[in-house]
Amino acid sequence: MLMTAKTFQNKSVIALEKELEEATSHLKELRFKISANQLKNVRDVRKTRQAIAQIRTALAEKKLEKEQT
Repeated sequence: MLMTAKTFQNKSVIALEKELEEATSHLKELRFKISANQLKNVRDVRKTRQAIAQIRTALAEKKLEKEQT
């Protein structure tokens, strides 16, 4: 889950959409674990949300590039 924005920019749109789906499901699991007091490291939620934002940004950039060409 620890990926940088550069690695997201090098991926295809299909791969990014798959990563986004996996990250959102992972975030949902983390939230359930927080509510059940099973999660020790709460910072994982922040890291996952940050990864989702980076994926969405990369997707938006790719779609913008596609529209401009």
